[in-house]
Amino acid sequence: MTFNLNNPSRERAERQLRYLAQRPEPVLVLTETARSAGCEFLAERFEGAGYSVNFPRPPQGTRERGVMIVSRLATSPLPLPVDYLPHRVAAVTVETSTGPLEVVGVYVPSRDATEAKITRKRRFLEGLAAVLPTGVVGRRLVLGDFNILEPAHVPRYRIFQEWEYAFYTGLGAAGYRDAFRFLAPDALEYSWVGRTGDGYRYDHAHVSGPLAASVEGCRYVHEPRTNEDRLTDHSALTVSLALAATAPLDV
Repeated sequence: MTFNLNNPSRERAERQLRYLAQRPEPVLVLTETARSAGCEFLAERFEGAGYSVNFPRPPQGTRERGVMIVSRLATSPLPLPVDYLPHRVAAVTVETSTGPLEVVGVYVPSRDATEAKITRKRRFLEGLAAVLPTGVVGRRLVLGDFNILEPAHVPRYRIFQEWEYAFYTGLGAAGYRDAFRFLAPDALEYSWVGRTGDGYRYDHAHVSGPLAASVEGCRYVHEPRTNEDRLTDHSALTVSLALAATAPLDV
């Protein structure tokens, strides 16, 4: 499952921990992390409970955001040579009964209309696309908050540019499948809703071609965004795969 933490305060991180710890998904991709009391609390508590935690922390003294992978299954680091904003990508390998599963968690920068923010997001997307392994072979799951939309998104927003859509279409050209669209070609679902009520499907899960046949389910979980606790401003996205882990941790 991918879940946007929204750089929580310590108090909200405690509530998020209670929610996440009771979720059935064995692997969690937590986006919009930071070097903050809330995110450090989550990392420490999960590690203390026996989880495997992969948390490439953003640089000290910055307002940068990143991603964390938390797993109840044994993992090993998966080297991915992202040179620009590397803390926005976390990657691990999970051993399953039918071979390794590679999980890549991503938190793509958002942007506004300023040239600096546009350049930053574009450079990150182009750098990530250049180093992601092909989706034609192997078993790989790429998921997280992409801060981009599919080209056929309904409604269509003029703010998004062709180079942003190109990252999404590039994943398809590289052999990946949008797991949600794979199972629900025509469904309209949104993972983030603005103040005007407009919806955006920012959070995605893409599977490599050989893994597509193992996808049993992919759906948005809206409760963390819409319930009274307001744990996050994003809906979570959960993916079910017909795979059996070989090395669960004692948590």
